[in-house]
Amino acid sequence: MIADPSATLQPTLAIARLRDAEPTERFSTHLAETPFWFMLTAPVLDRGAATFIDLPSRHARALSCWQTSPVLALLGAGDRHGTSGAMRFNKAGFALRLDARAQEVQILCRGIFSGPAYITASASTGESLEASSLEFQQSASLVTGGLLTLAMFAFITAIINREWTYVVFGAWLVLNLRLSANAMGFDTEWMGRLIPPDHIPLLRRFTFASYYALFFTLFLELFRRELKVITPRWSVRAVQYSGCLMMAAALTLDYAHFIPVLWTIACFGILVLTHFLVQLVSKARSHAVLWYAASMAIVLVASLSEVLAAALGVKWLAGGLSPVVTALSSSMLCAVAIAERVREERERRQHAETELRNTYDVTPIGLFTLNGENRFVRVNPALRSMLGLPYEHDGTHRWANYFAPGAERALAELLEREDSASIEIEGAAGTQTDARRYSLRAIRANGFIEGSLEDVTDHSKAVERLHFLAEHDPLTGLLNRRGIEQAISRQCCESGSWALAYLDLDRFKQFNDLFGHGTGDEILRHVGTRLVECFGSHVPIGRIGGDEFVWVLANAAINDAAARCRELVVALNSAPIHVDTRAFQVRGSIGVVECTPGERVLDALAHADRACRAAKRGGSARLVTLRKGAPAFEERAAEINLIEALGQSRLPEGLFLVMQPIMSMRAPAESLDFEVLLRLRMPDGSVATAAKLIAAAEDTGTIVAIDRWVLSTTLAWLSENRAMLSTTRFVCVNLSGGSLNDEHFVDELFALFARHKDVIHYLCIEITESIALHDLEHTERFIARVHEMGAKIAIDDFGAGHTSLRYLKKLSADALKIDGEFVRTMCNHPADIAIVEAIITLARNLGMRSIAEWVEDLDTLRALNELGVDYVQGFVIAKPQEAEAILANDSAASFVTNAELTHYLNAQQTLHRGADDQNLEQEIVI
Repeated sequence: MIADPSATLQPTLAIARLRDAEPTERFSTHLAETPFWFMLTAPVLDRGAATFIDLPSRHARALSCWQTSPVLALLGAGDRHGTSGAMRFNKAGFALRLDARAQEVQILCRGIFSGPAYITASASTGESLEASSLEFQQSASLVTGGLLTLAMFAFITAIINREWTYVVFGAWLVLNLRLSANAMGFDTEWMGRLIPPDHIPLLRRFTFASYYALFFTLFLELFRRELKVITPRWSVRAVQYSGCLMMAAALTLDYAHFIPVLWTIACFGILVLTHFLVQLVSKARSHAVLWYAASMAIVLVASLSEVLAAALGVKWLAGGLSPVVTALSSSMLCAVAIAERVREERERRQHAETELRNTYDVTPIGLFTLNGENRFVRVNPALRSMLGLPYEHDGTHRWANYFAPGAERALAELLEREDSASIEIEGAAGTQTDARRYSLRAIRANGFIEGSLEDVTDHSKAVERLHFLAEHDPLTGLLNRRGIEQAISRQCCESGSWALAYLDLDRFKQFNDLFGHGTGDEILRHVGTRLVECFGSHVPIGRIGGDEFVWVLANAAINDAAARCRELVVALNSAPIHVDTRAFQVRGSIGVVECTPGERVLDALAHADRACRAAKRGGSARLVTLRKGAPAFEERAAEINLIEALGQSRLPEGLFLVMQPIMSMRAPAESLDFEVLLRLRMPDGSVATAAKLIAAAEDTGTIVAIDRWVLSTTLAWLSENRAMLSTTRFVCVNLSGGSLNDEHFVDELFALFARHKDVIHYLCIEITESIALHDLEHTERFIARVHEMGAKIAIDDFGAGHTSLRYLKKLSADALKIDGEFVRTMCNHPADIAIVEAIITLARNLGMRSIAEWVEDLDTLRALNELGVDYVQGFVIAKPQEAEAILANDSAASFVTNAELTHYLNAQQTLHRGADDQNLEQEIVI
């Protein structure tokens, strides 16, 4: 044997080179697809008969042979398209017929091969050649028939059972057939028809790649449950991806380059599969696993022997196992494994069916099956007991016999729905299901109705009770706050006028305190009963508080509503309420308000509450009526609008500051001190005063944000206009209790002070007396920090609370502002004069300055001056001014417009003019 890599040798030159070559009985091409030359001597097997040289390589693509003596002569040639001369096709390769003249003569041959080819030659007689060819055809037929029959059976089973595993198995059998045909050498045909030679390389590559992919797909599909415990998990993915890689190589590489890829991936797959099988056999211990392991062992041994023989050139491995035996036995064992898996799955389903049947029988929920006529064909014991069905029933019991009229229609509507919701139905009167409620679920399945029925009578009653309690008062049975608000909301959407009444019992707390809450509850029940008797059960009546009742009078004019409520007052007053052996005279105050369509629920309740409180202030058993447009009605509406304006997440638009001068009684024309006051301009152009604004801000929880805005705005304004405030000694700013008790705000406050050190000495923070004493230790720490920063502290509204003077000495405040209620009436009540004088004296003795607010006339100012007050503030001096007016003046006295007051102040100024400048400075500086 010699190779011809350049494909340029001629027969004569090849003969010369072959004479020097070593003889061999077997030669590997090592995947080379260039020509090879070999020379052999044909023996004489039978005198007078032809001898046949069998060249069986299935990888031979072309073969030509010459007789070398007495002269070089072509005996025959052939390729996969056809043969000529003495050359003919035989089994997987070619055969050369030699007559008597060519025997014992050296024969020269030239061959071209593809794939892992081995060049061999054998001599045989015509009879033995025919016998071997017949045996080859029988083996091919046996493999083809057996595997195709098994594949058809698998496909038919897959169609009938709609099982994906059988489809994969059938396809694997077909590819197993093609793989066996390749091994035996008859893959050049299919079902007796030759495959075009040009298509054979691609078909072989596709066969190998597809077989590998389906081989592992079948394995993963068959044992997907067991493979969940296999480790490492990545190896499963690696095998799947390797199949994709091999398929890509089959479609893109030629045969010579594809074979090494095939060997590499096949070896990897064999190792992984062996690892899987070892783990499955050790862990699963399933018969299906064992049968499949046996099937795969045969395939692996045969494949491994072929791969190693081809890759390593180990002669004794080639043909170790018959391809026919390998293909049929592995396929049959795989079929047995699948059958065993089917048996296991069937047993598992039977076990599940048994468990389901047991569950069906013992479940406490009624389960049933109805036929197309809504007759019971199957029920479980729970439903039988629930409906009173006999144990033996012949399908004559209809659904409608056990449930209220309309149950069949409800069932039909439920079946039309696409969701899995449930409905509630009621039992039929006169049957065991009478007065019972059931929760029903049902679906259509295979022409029947499958469903469940659960007795929810107790649950339904509990739910109804909860729904009732959600909108009703459990004590009186009337509506609760939520229920009456919903009734008011519905009435607000109706046309026509209507009225809302609010009842508050007088001194009801005394009944509870003296006779116990049980007695109080009985009184409330009786009051509720009288309300229903007086107005009728159709009127929405609710109890929204401990002793507060509200009812809606629809389509009633305000006068008619007031008249009906007056009848209730008379009814309550005329007949006492008896509880056990005691009789109680119950009285109540009623507020009635006129409402219109579109009224808001909370507004209507707020107006009615205000009317009721007005009635209580007028004495017991009173009735107050508020009509649209009444001053009290409009005042409450303004309060509600203000609360709404402050109830937003951000500060309302329209906030601004005004400043009211504070005048020194020692030097009225030499200082300009003032208090900063907050105002809010409403959308209608009106201005909300500080008292209403602060009350609304405290109700809505925005007081901290407003205080922050007031202080930052004031300090920024002082920094900006410091040069124009040469005569200003202090500027008062109020701080609410809510802000003082907010630690986060206090930290922000002192951070703000730190940023305005240049003007902080102007600032005098006013805190009310009650807030200051709420947490005395906290107030002391706050005042100390304020003084450290350079600001001042004034106790506002002093005398209005319940001050214990023992604690006043602990508060190192700089000034006391006398509550305006004492100042405004001091000239009319001697007691007020005494109180004001005491406060002024107390402030002086404690080293504080006194400031009197709400000074509205000259007589009050004279009296305060005689008592020795240090500063005065009020309309007699000036009303709150815009910032521009403050900047345009240099003293508080310059705002005075009353001539008599101006004359009085000038006289006082002359009286004190001789005082020492240093003493004067001490007098006017707080």
